Amino acid sequence: MSEPLKPLRDPAAMLEKTLTEWGERGDLWVFGYGSLIWKPEFDFAERRPARVHGWHRALRMWSRINRGTPERPGLVFGMLSGGCCQGMVFRIPHARGREVLAQLWAREMAMAVYDPKWLTCHTSHGPVEALAFTLSRKSPSHTGVLTPEEYRRIFTEASGIYGTTHEYAHRTLEELRRHNIHDKGLERLLKLIER
Repeated sequence: MSEPLKPLRDPAAMLEKTLTEWGERGDLWVFGYGSLIWKPEFDFAERRPARVHGWHRALRMWSRINRGTPERPGLVFGMLSGGCCQGMVFRIPHARGREVLAQLWAREMAMAVYDPKWLTCHTSHGPVEALAFTLSRKSPSHTGVLTPEEYRRIFTEASGIYGTTHEYAHRTLEELRRHNIHDKGLERLLKLIER
């Protein structure tokens, strides 16, 4: 049996830094681009479609617990620099901001893989500064470029505590479509894998 995975960085210190940056200056906004859209697991006062420039959604982050194992890693979405990403912003009332950030950390930052960043998210009601979980290409959890054969193998073999990469990618695409968000790259990838 393999050793338990340990975070590469200190999640608690990263949470404190994010809390300081937020400064409790008002309601907390969070940008969702993957499973947060269809399974936020926190209460919010408002949800809006939003677009972020300079970042894009990519199924290029290794998942060794949720969608895979250390021996057979699966994939989850990360937000990589470049391009544009459509997703949803969630507004959490100021009084619940600290509590929700702690919940998000338990879910998204247990391994401290993501780089939390405050990004300008454009909505039909104007821009908001929202917290987004981005991924550095220098991270050991970034897959680099994967071939169609590698994606097929991962989709076929990898499964973790929350299911398979295939289920995760399909569910995300379905929810994006439900909100009238089109991700042509994800659509192409799923068609390619399912041939």
